[in-house]
Amino acid sequence: MDLGERIARRRLARQNGRLIVDRDQLSPVVHRPEPVGRGPVLEQLLDALEPVFDGELPQPVAVVGPAGSGTSAIVTALFDALNDQFGGSNRAIGTTTRAGSADPVTWFVVVDGRQVESPFAFYRAVLDGISSDRIPESGVGTDELRERLCNRFARPDRRAVVAIDHHDEPETLGADRVRELLAPVAESVSTVTVGQREPANHRGTTVTVPAYRNHELVDVITDRESNGLAAGALDHGAVRELAAWANGNAHDALAALFGAAILATEDGADRIEPVHLEAARADVPTDGVHVGRPLTLPETRQRVLVTLSGIDAANRPIREIATAIADRSSLTAGTVKRFLYELADEGIIERVPLPTDRTGGRQPSTVELRFPTTAFRSLAATAVTDGDG
Repeated sequence: MDLGERIARRRLARQNGRLIVDRDQLSPVVHRPEPVGRGPVLEQLLDALEPVFDGELPQPVAVVGPAGSGTSAIVTALFDALNDQFGGSNRAIGTTTRAGSADPVTWFVVVDGRQVESPFAFYRAVLDGISSDRIPESGVGTDELRERLCNRFARPDRRAVVAIDHHDEPETLGADRVRELLAPVAESVSTVTVGQREPANHRGTTVTVPAYRNHELVDVITDRESNGLAAGALDHGAVRELAAWANGNAHDALAALFGAAILATEDGADRIEPVHLEAARADVPTDGVHVGRPLTLPETRQRVLVTLSGIDAANRPIREIATAIADRSSLTAGTVKRFLYELADEGIIERVPLPTDRTGGRQPSTVELRFPTTAFRSLAATAVTDGDG
């Protein structure tokens, strides 16, 4: 976005009395085109990928870092930039040797492990990243998509670097399984695994992303609020306090910033006050789950979580919570209860034992949400309404 656009957007926001100028700039699930303060890490990752500049495939790469360190943002931004720089398209790039002769076409693809729960979904995501053709969502089988992938790499001048994001989270395709799925095209594809841990038996380069230092996180928050909020909506002292509270975790900082902006808007305020920030910080669980995880769930489960976040579940057993949610939806209490147990197994919510005077038998439990609820409710509503989540 150029400077003229920034000024025009701010001017329009002031005229319309809007606090939030651009939701995407505030959203903790939207990556910036170039992550703030991550230049050295980008250079290390470029070093690891340097063989592509000579028309060769790099060795496997693992990008690892703690929660909120920006591993996903770094890889996504770099892959987008590589595609734009070399080919002017997000579908393919053509690399050239230093001598100037033509080398193979190399595609750079990021696959979100949270959204590829099956081999079919994985193949479809990879094909979507290397082809401008429409990839069917149904009506074909996994074998046909695998064959299409093999055909795509049938020529020796076609290669790809495929990044598997969130490979180490529950309910995602792990690195070993991904390697199995790519085995038919193994000679033409190299992988980049992205997560908090290296995959087992990793043999290749590891790029370590450190947690944000306090001043770096101040810059991240300042960049987001200056582009996403009306001028004067948040003072710099509040930004510093937010960065110190987040303790190096950009996701938590941005989830709290986004939540505070939503709460202030709901109050009809023209700026974010300390009470909004306090409530938004309390809404972000310690060592919680990235808000992107519940946002990738099927719509029905998202609706269950939205309803759960709006009821008083404290000290209520799961069966009562399930009944309360069912009363507000078209689902049965039994179905909701099953969903809650499954979501607890996935770590998106947590089962917490309740005190009881009973001796023997199964101890009752309640559930607690493990993600920022204000941000989730707002983003889930957008996803359901607009279909862009």
